[in-house]
Amino acid sequence: MAITRGDTGATRALQGLEDDRPSVRLRAALELGTTPDPRFVDPLVERSAIESEFLVRDMLTWALTRHPVAVTLPRLVREVRSERGQARSQALHTLSKIGDRQAWPAVTRSLLSDADPEVARSAWRAAVVLVPEGEEPALAAALAMQLGRGERETQLSLSRALIALGDVIVPVLSEARADRRPHVRVHALATQRLLSDPDSGFECAAEEAKRVVALGGHGPGGE
Repeated sequence: MAITRGDTGATRALQGLEDDRPSVRLRAALELGTTPDPRFVDPLVERSAIESEFLVRDMLTWALTRHPVAVTLPRLVREVRSERGQARSQALHTLSKIGDRQAWPAVTRSLLSDADPEVARSAWRAAVVLVPEGEEPALAAALAMQLGRGERETQLSLSRALIALGDVIVPVLSEARADRRPHVRVHALATQRLLSDPDSGFECAAEEAKRVVALGGHGPGGE
């Protein structure tokens, strides 16, 4: 990236992204977002792929949303194919914050089922934001394939993504409630409970679902 002699502030901010101190990196990302320039996009994306501090990553995402979509979108779409898990996850997260549905084709089935739970969770969140009208049932079916996956945090993320799609998830949850795997049935039942009663909380919904499954039931509409 060519920086002219007059761009001392930009040079300082770009150098700040590489500083060992998180506070300096945070200020640098803030400055690059406050005075956006297409030349900043690559350094911001590259830093996002390796940044260890959550607050700094969040500021990097904000800085990228301040730049023209025509510049950020192609760069982030390339990044979701990176071999580095954090690069994929952060690119997906940023795409969800930008919210431009032109990025929808980048949210592939392989990302929705990525072995890295952080990548998969970012893909689920991005998918429900970017899904085009009419594609929600197909997305619901793809997300339902992940029911029962992982620990509480991962399962809660998936439930939230499914619930964000609304009533189109009812048929896929009904099918999952009859799955031969108990952990899938439990997760489907808990998600169904949250859909009908958002105030119930995931823990309570999951505990109730475990009791239903232990007794051999399938929940609402089941036996």
